[in-house]
Amino acid sequence: MRGAAARTSRPEAPSGEPLVGERYEVEIGPVAHGGGHCVARHEGRVLFVRHALPGEKVIALVTEGTTTSRFLRADAVEVLEPAKDRIEAPCPFSGPGRCGGCDWQHVTPGGQRKLKAAVLTEQLAKLAGLTPAEAGWDGSVEPVGGKLPAGQVPAWRTRVQYAVDAQTGKVGLRKHRTHDVQPIDRCLIAAEGVTELGIESRDWPGVASVEAIAATGSSDRQVVLTPRDGAQLPLVELDKPVSIARIDDQGDVHKVHGRSFVRERAAGRTWRVSNGGFWQIHPEAPDTLVDAVLDGLDPQWGENALDLYCGVGLFAGALADRVGEDGAVLGIESAKQAVVDARHNLAALDNVRIECDRVETLLPRTGITATDLIVLDPPRSGAGRETVAHLVGLEARRIAYVACDPAALARDLKFFREGGYRPVSLRAFDLFPMTHHFECVAILEPVGE
Repeated sequence: MRGAAARTSRPEAPSGEPLVGERYEVEIGPVAHGGGHCVARHEGRVLFVRHALPGEKVIALVTEGTTTSRFLRADAVEVLEPAKDRIEAPCPFSGPGRCGGCDWQHVTPGGQRKLKAAVLTEQLAKLAGLTPAEAGWDGSVEPVGGKLPAGQVPAWRTRVQYAVDAQTGKVGLRKHRTHDVQPIDRCLIAAEGVTELGIESRDWPGVASVEAIAATGSSDRQVVLTPRDGAQLPLVELDKPVSIARIDDQGDVHKVHGRSFVRERAAGRTWRVSNGGFWQIHPEAPDTLVDAVLDGLDPQWGENALDLYCGVGLFAGALADRVGEDGAVLGIESAKQAVVDARHNLAALDNVRIECDRVETLLPRTGITATDLIVLDPPRSGAGRETVAHLVGLEARRIAYVACDPAALARDLKFFREGGYRPVSLRAFDLFPMTHHFECVAILEPVGE
């Protein structure tokens, strides 16, 4: 719930003498999962170092930790021996102590994908006990989108959450692991539809955050404002026509001006997404993921399918087209507004039903004892052992698992293996360039088939 942070007690200060500000010369080891950092060691203590690359020698400035901490966090503030994939960061707001939105501005595009591949390889081995070959993965993270000229940053982010400095009213982005705002005049990875609104060029008094949404395939633009406690929203005049919504202190979204939704275009359909609801933020992500899922599952006419954590119905719609009127698709989603949107988006399809509840709660109550196909796109924490155990009991001929976190994917792949399912295909997609994030699609089949 929004606003709750102000009412919670502060955590106890860490014990030991603070080491923040200490500088150590270190050699950088492998990339680590999460946070865009690499592992280094100094006098036996582990450092998680941002703005570095494996194989480099750097001066690391400690940003968090004490003499009793299990590990320290640090930034590489001076590079003594650079890696071959290092480049000058194109963004003037990137670097130690600055914007935390991007992790790999200082890395070539190919180098970024190699880092992500290394993370996925390590998580598969550590948590699933799988080599890339055993996971059906060729070891690559696939680029998405056309090749850009050297030094040009892909402008892919169709949704940007700006923070607002309480003193100046200027927008910016959060610094890494802080609430401090880095003022910016442009975000290089923001899509053109976001940039053209001119949000950075105006003041936002009384506003805590500004989320800008630029739909793909339509001209719809939406700005969602979170006001500060007791403040009135300012009159919003931007450079392009835009719908305005606000978030109250309970986290509910209310229309102020224009539509309460944007229209996205993907997989041959127009999708209504209301109130800043979930939608993939790379413009090519929905089609990329749908194609990977359909290629992996190869749905046949007349089959039955489940779309779990279905959002506004993207995979359910694609499956319904393939299984046809003799087949059936059940989608399950816990977000009420997403369910309303999914039912609207797929109203013309008689072979689709969308239910609103948590997957782990509703699925056992459906009475479904078997199905042909399953798609699941769980939250970052993954599906978990209990849900996976229920899914393997449905004896689907194929399962498509869409994952935004490699650790959660690897953990769940282990649970699937314990239940008799093995990955026969795994693809990774670089849908979040300049960050440590990426997306995976794993296809699983029963062992022995």
